[in-house]
Amino acid sequence: MRLAERLTGMVTEENVVVLGLPRGGVPVAFEVAQALGAPLDVIVVRKLGVPFQPELGFGAVGEGGISVINPEVVRTAAVTPAEMATVERGERAEVLRRARRFRGDSAPVDLSGRTVIVVDDGIATGGTARAACQVVRARGAARVILAVPVGAPDTVASLRQDADEVICLETPDALWAIGVWYADFTQTTDEQVVKLLRRAAGGAVSGKDGVVTSDQPERADEVVVNVGEVRLPGRLVVPEEAAGVVVFVHGSGSSRHSPRNRYVASMLNRAGLATLLFDLLTVEEEYDRGNVFDIELLAGRLSQVTRWLSDQPQAAGLPVGYFGASTGAAAALWAAADLGGQVAAVVSRGGRPDLAGPRLSAVRAATLLIVGSRDELVLGLNETAQQQLRCENHLEIIPDATHLFEEPGALETVADLARDWFTDHLPTGVS
Repeated sequence: MRLAERLTGMVTEENVVVLGLPRGGVPVAFEVAQALGAPLDVIVVRKLGVPFQPELGFGAVGEGGISVINPEVVRTAAVTPAEMATVERGERAEVLRRARRFRGDSAPVDLSGRTVIVVDDGIATGGTARAACQVVRARGAARVILAVPVGAPDTVASLRQDADEVICLETPDALWAIGVWYADFTQTTDEQVVKLLRRAAGGAVSGKDGVVTSDQPERADEVVVNVGEVRLPGRLVVPEEAAGVVVFVHGSGSSRHSPRNRYVASMLNRAGLATLLFDLLTVEEEYDRGNVFDIELLAGRLSQVTRWLSDQPQAAGLPVGYFGASTGAAAALWAAADLGGQVAAVVSRGGRPDLAGPRLSAVRAATLLIVGSRDELVLGLNETAQQQLRCENHLEIIPDATHLFEEPGALETVADLARDWFTDHLPTGVS
């Protein structure tokens, strides 16, 4: 755990408490607390949203009757005392409910005069983290450190007004979604939070000692596929009792390490689908940009990889789908046309189906085209290509999204759409 290692080297005080923001921040906070030998607790806070614009917070509430109000927002939004009281009453009840759910009858750790490390799994807008820091300060913390593995650069900078120190390992210019930066971003449950708190306190824990795992056990293998004289590395993940396998076909300038594709793959794994991410080209081949746009070459390799996949014991007999991005979408459709019934479904994310040209009319796999509404050129190309498809197909336009789906929530929407399309269109009972 890199965050734990970083904090171990810089936090030397003995009077330290680690607080995790439930639910996703608690597994990260657990590792930090273990490394520091510090007590672990949750920090339950609720934003107070302006009644007619709830995403705009005029303050926050936490346990112990703590409230933090931003007078400027109250004044600007013209929130009345009666409206403030109504919102606060509802959010206080939710704080108590959640705290009781996580902590039971135990009292929260006393923060007075202590160094408090507030931990979350990542920061996008920073609203919850900001509220947590403010509430911790109001509960008497002497020093507040906010620690996260990844965050948006501007947000991280702004949070230094609320914490004495902000530790963030990665501040990518394009955050996309927090889950993109995790190999496993499985949803943490309330039960897992409770188990981790009990484990940290030395209590008995059932199951796998509270360690956050996928909903289903899965097998992950680093593989190498021989395509002629070329060796293509990949990663095959097969959940227990997988219902199908989705092969990822990345676009120009990308690879099996694409954080966007890895995120979508993790969401499919959670839904019980196996995934294979592999490199279409060798490092040497990528230097020739002509290879990147040689759709026939890429499709041919994809077809060979698909045949290889059908011979692997852990994936044999599983119905096959393709997830293609950019030029990879064209290769996916071309290969699907060549393989006929061997490919049941295709999903294109910001793809270039037009590059599959005359092969489009031969595609039999159910095809979903996903494009951002602000990706106007690619949207037009998808609309034209859709007219040439003779298979079941649908064009889904994500409002306000651009080509890379960097906007908050856009990539999550892509993952949800892909999951639903594959689970609906990959046949069962294939042998």
